Amino acid sequence: MTGKPGVTTNPTVSMPDPRDPKRGIYDIWLAPERRYAPPYTGVRRLREGSPVSSPTDRRTVFIAGATGDTGRVAVRESLALGLQVRAMVHKKDSRSDALEKLGAEIAVGDLLEIDSIRAAMEGVDAAYFVWPVQTGLINAVVNFAQAGKEAGGPTIVNLSQRSARRESKSHSCRDSYIAEQVFNWSGLPVVHLRPTYFLEWLLYPWQLPYLRQGILRMPVGKGRHSPIAADDQGRAIAAILMAPEPHIGKTIPLSGPVEMDHEQMAAELSEALGRKIVFQDLPITEYCASLEAMGVPAYIVQHLSGAMEDYQNGVMSGADDNVERLTGRRPMTVREFTRVHAATLNGS
Repeated sequence: MTGKPGVTTNPTVSMPDPRDPKRGIYDIWLAPERRYAPPYTGVRRLREGSPVSSPTDRRTVFIAGATGDTGRVAVRESLALGLQVRAMVHKKDSRSDALEKLGAEIAVGDLLEIDSIRAAMEGVDAAYFVWPVQTGLINAVVNFAQAGKEAGGPTIVNLSQRSARRESKSHSCRDSYIAEQVFNWSGLPVVHLRPTYFLEWLLYPWQLPYLRQGILRMPVGKGRHSPIAADDQGRAIAAILMAPEPHIGKTIPLSGPVEMDHEQMAAELSEALGRKIVFQDLPITEYCASLEAMGVPAYIVQHLSGAMEDYQNGVMSGADDNVERLTGRRPMTVREFTRVHAATLNGS
């Protein structure tokens, strides 16, 4: 292992209780209601044959994954733009209640259950698709596309990932590429979004304990990327849902404002937190073995084993100003994000 002298490399890590209502920071990796829990099977569908009605004088959008990191923000920002929002959740709970209080119409369903998607898509003008890093992506995409065709062909805004590649060793990256092709084959108007790594990565349960000990631990070598917050993605998603026409048929990368390596990221974290953070590089195999020991799901571990190799080879590199072009406001920097989440990162 490479690292800094005197750095503790094996902090005690406990994975989150899936019943913990504060567990929502892991949404990009694990589906709402499914993080470290058995698959949710008690889906309450919208009654078949009784599609949800919507006003005729407002543009209506459908947002899947509405309690997740990007979905939650997309709901909020879409409502702020004056859109009528239908938000899909797996079940009614405090998170869906919060969306309903904002003005969203709640549809209970599951992307693996096509009838629930079809009912929720009735009468919508555009629909947002997102899927976490877990099995089932291709099935969910096929269901979403078929439901969209049956519902009259809304514009699809698909959240893919920057490392979506047919040649990737990561099953998730490979399937994200295939998912893009399926949407293209469907004939539906579609916009693909390819964000780089989320800044929320810093808050994940296999990363946070190390950061609290002053270690930014990643097997990335000298690779670079432009970290982006879920909030900034949600703003961009809402902007496209409101006016998708100029973007149809395009694949849009989404980046934070500054490309950097992890030494630079550690420096940004240090300044924002007021304490020293050191970057610790290590072999991918060793990193993945440590994730397995923490209880991280096998699909995520396999994904990271391939995605980290892609990262080292420059697949995630580059920067763009697409968030600012779409929304009129630049995305958050690492330092700004860190200051917002300083209490969590410091464990205080």
